[in-house]
This record gives sequence, C-alpha cells and structure tokens, in this order.
Amino acid sequence: MSLRMDTQARAAFDLGNDAAYQAWRAAKLARFPGTLAELVVEVRDPRALSGSERQALLERCARANMAIYASASAGGPDKAIPRALGLQLGLRDLDSNYLADDDGISPLAVAESATRGEFIPYTNRGIKWHTDGYYNPAERSVRAVLLHCVERAETGGENELLDHEIAYIQLRDRNPQHVLALMARDAMTVPARLEDGRIERPAQSGPVFSVDACGVLHMRYTMRAINIEWKDDVATRAALAALEEVLSAPSPWLFRGRLEPGMGLVSNNVLHTRTPFTESPRHRRLIYRARYYQRISAG
Repeated sequence: MSLRMDTQARAAFDLGNDAAYQAWRAAKLARFPGTLAELVVEVRDPRALSGSERQALLERCARANMAIYASASAGGPDKAIPRALGLQLGLRDLDSNYLADDDGISPLAVAESATRGEFIPYTNRGIKWHTDGYYNPAERSVRAVLLHCVERAETGGENELLDHEIAYIQLRDRNPQHVLALMARDAMTVPARLEDGRIERPAQSGPVFSVDACGVLHMRYTMRAINIEWKDDVATRAALAALEEVLSAPSPWLFRGRLEPGMGLVSNNVLHTRTPFTESPRHRRLIYRARYYQRISAG
C-alpha cells in the first residue's frame, strides 16, 4: 500500500476529518453483509483452496473482517488444516501464547489439567464480548484469529460476532468523544499475572481503538469485570457504558451461529462471544484456535 493510500485510510479515523469518516462509513455499510449466510464459503479442502475459494474468503474479510468456511472433508483432529489455511490467507506468524500448544495452536476444549482449567476458554462457561490477545503488548498485537471446528458441543457453544469497525461506527455516531476516550494510551490496563509470587506477565496498558501504520483500525477489548483496570475518569466511564449498550442491543450487523465439524471462522480479530455449552460422549467440543500477528491479506 502506498503512503498516499495509508494517509487516506488513516483519515477516516481522524476525529477532525468528518468528511473522510462519512465517506468511509458509507462505503463500509453499503457493502456489509446482511446475513450470516453471506459470510459462508463452501470449500472442497481448506488445506488446498482453489483460486475462487480463496478469493471468496478474502472478499468477505474485506467487507466484514471475517468469513466462515464450510467443508465436508475437514472435520478430523488435524492441526495442519488451520495452519495451511492461514498460510493461504497471508497469515504466517502465530502468537505462541501462554496456553497454546508448542506449535502455537490452542485446542479449545474442556480442560483436564488444572492450569488450563483456570481459564474460561478451556471450560464450558460462556465468554463475554472480547477481542483475542487483549493482554498482549502492542508489538505482539493479535491481528487475525482462525477457529477450526473439529467437534461441536451437544448443546450451546454458539458465537456472536461483530466487526470491530461496525462497533467503531456505532460508537462514533453516538458521540465522537467516546472514541477519543477509548483511544487514550492508558484507557485499559490488564494487571500483571503472578505465579508463585513471580511476575509471569507484566501489566499491559493501551488503547481500545488504535490505527496502525497502514491506516487499519485495531480493537483491544474485553467486557470481563475482573482483572481489568479502566482509566478512572468521566469520559472513559461514559464511553464504556455506551460501548456496552452497543454490544447489548439488537443489531442488523451482529451475527450469531455455531461452527459445525469441518467449519471454521477466519477474521481480523473481530469482537466475539461464546455461549455456555453442554457435552455428551458423542459430542465433546474441540476447536483449534490460531492467533496471528498479521491481518488476512492476498499477499
């Protein structure tokens, strides 16, 4: 992308440039999918996409920062599936986070070990609105997330999905000062993680909304009430209340569904939730999750 294009992209998120914002907003909403079904791409084998399948996934991600693939041949417990698919979408560098396997991919299932079982993604409990890796430092921001379903739960385990650019639009339309407050460098702090009295991860402060060097909007957020410290001022509290209202209200831009075996979600780390679920001997939920430092791209 040229410097001129970077500048044009950044202008849309400049609170002092309403004309650029309105033009970007109109284009975004005009091409945004109207239903969850519009995000789905049928693929023969996600490990070896055809040119048209790959283009269809990229096109949906360009419109909504996410796409869903469905394949009848990809339901087995094979981590090569998400790894190969990611590479075809320009995703190379995995975020090898604390609870991921050695290969950087996390098996999201009800954990038997005490360590993973302390964290909600490895339980059958629901998860509130968040983006992944919100506790990472800026130099390791999670830009893309890939979820591949090996097995679904017996009941539940649905995801709600909201493009973070749509959340930005809804918040800015309410009051641009809400966006300004959430762009502060100290808006949200994740306290340090301690183990046996040692600091295993230092505290991480940063904005909720930020714009990278290419003019792309990034969001770092969690609705959880514990282990989060928000900037204690009137503007931040008002912005958070408005954002929670946005995330709680019915919206034509909010999608809800459940991944079935052989299906997966690829996204530029959009906002998402998970409902509680129950399992049976036949259906024990297993989702492979891969987090990346790149965004989905044609490169």
